[in-house]
Amino acid sequence: MSKKTIAIIVGAAVAVVAVAVTLVVVFSKGNSYRLLKLFDFEGTGTVTRENKGDITPYPNMVLESGDQISLVTGRMTIQADDDKFMTLDEHTTIKLVATGTSAHSKTSIELLEGSITSDIRNKLSADSTYEINTPNSAMSVRGTVFYTSVYTKGGVTYTRVCCFQGSVSTRLVYKDGKTSVEDVLVPMGKEVIIYEDATTTDYLVSEPMDIDYSTIPEDELLRLKDKIENENQELSITSPEIVRLLNGPYYVNFTYNGQVFGTQTVNKGELAQIPSLSPAPSGSWEFDFNTPIEHDTTIEWQ
Repeated sequence: MSKKTIAIIVGAAVAVVAVAVTLVVVFSKGNSYRLLKLFDFEGTGTVTRENKGDITPYPNMVLESGDQISLVTGRMTIQADDDKFMTLDEHTTIKLVATGTSAHSKTSIELLEGSITSDIRNKLSADSTYEINTPNSAMSVRGTVFYTSVYTKGGVTYTRVCCFQGSVSTRLVYKDGKTSVEDVLVPMGKEVIIYEDATTTDYLVSEPMDIDYSTIPEDELLRLKDKIENENQELSITSPEIVRLLNGPYYVNFTYNGQVFGTQTVNKGELAQIPSLSPAPSGSWEFDFNTPIEHDTTIEWQ
């Protein structure tokens, strides 16, 4: 065999080994790689990164664990791995921490302000976690669609958790950083509200309540409608129910001593009428009947 033939064979063998090494490296990286990116973004916001400061976000931007992400106006959805999507409402700021591998992932979101919808499309592995932490609570899931909102009213901080699919485990976080011993499980179609005032952190109501869909923001209802119609997801509300909530007609319930005294059906933007009968000799309906009806409404006799 000539030296030239030997050289060609050796070169080919080296090339094959090089390709094999490359494939092993790529496969190894694939096992440990976690996809973090801005899946969808249009509007104004910032990504604050350690040692780099504020960065202007853009569609398909690759994110890093530890990034603080703010949406001021517009829309923004963050993708983690292939099956975790986080959609931010306007005026929302989160800190995203994502470690581990795509198969064994640890995802933690600190919701600093605003609201976020989490869509975990595949059940997490036994040693994977997905958590959202707010100033007064912590949530963890295995696979679900749920909405988390943080807001302040009258000096009291509230966290609202609405579960549209699956279930969410919630836990109180006290001012000293300690957490409650027992979790409260929020099943599909239910919600909890946690409050924190100057002295107390607790659930507004001890048991999960039916979701009050009339108080869910319109943008969130539209996102749920899209999940039902375009992603074939089964949620705790149907597409026709969402259409009614968005466009009417709306139900106006008149209540007395906690019981429904009467109900009117009112088109969007029109006025409810004062009932011809009163539930008691004295008192009045606590409502300005010159106010156009824009959602399901309850009017109480006082």
